Amino acid sequence: MIVICGLIGAAAGSFLNVCADRLPAEKSIIYPSSHCDGCGRGLSAWELAPVFSYLALRGRCRTCGVKIPLRVLWVELGCGLWTAFLFWYKGLSPEFVFMALYSYVFILIAIIDLQHKLILNKVVFPCVIAGIIIAPFFVHGGNFYQGGVHFGDVSAGLLNGLIGGAVGFAFLLIPALVTRGGMGFGDVKMAFLIGVATGFGEVLVAILGGIILGGMTAVFLLVSRLKKRKEAIPFGPFLSLAAIITLVWGSGIMGWYLGIFGG
Repeated sequence: MIVICGLIGAAAGSFLNVCADRLPAEKSIIYPSSHCDGCGRGLSAWELAPVFSYLALRGRCRTCGVKIPLRVLWVELGCGLWTAFLFWYKGLSPEFVFMALYSYVFILIAIIDLQHKLILNKVVFPCVIAGIIIAPFFVHGGNFYQGGVHFGDVSAGLLNGLIGGAVGFAFLLIPALVTRGGMGFGDVKMAFLIGVATGFGEVLVAILGGIILGGMTAVFLLVSRLKKRKEAIPFGPFLSLAAIITLVWGSGIMGWYLGIFGG
């Protein structure tokens, strides 16, 4: 079953690659069918097999020889391995399904932001709506914590997700307004999505984690002179990575932090 989940994840990665190529270009993700960008030839069934087709073709179109982006392989392979891990970690459960789906969304956002420095409303807004619908059943299992009292009803889970979204939105809205372009409003809207997905409390783990990851990477790029001081570094990929980590281990991270600094 782990292998099957890995194959499903790789197929999801293949679809994410299509979305990452077409959505920023305002193209349909359904029509036309997958084809070579170099010669326009439609791809056969075996050429659509995730990971294996890339390796068999050695990263090139078999007709015109144009290079297939290496990103295609890494996204398919990464999604496959991550989905297999989530199944091993959570088993066949609603939690596994929701974690996998949210991970795919954040991976898509990261890819597009890396390549185009865009966080698309057409990705974020539908996912926010979907997230609000499933929040009662996923965010802390429908549990909301307040003052040490445990409320295990559906409305509490919805409230947790909505408060998480509001906190995430407000947390990044302030620096976006203060810096006047130093942080994009796409990041602010993405923070709302992260809050809906993780809930109140853990959204702070995700955002602070994204800031730490982004800051460390920025320092490394500047010190190694791979980036100049005024060159923009997209924040979305770091938020995405931190959000995925928080989805799986956020409660443990919060418990660790409170255990050390909470007295």
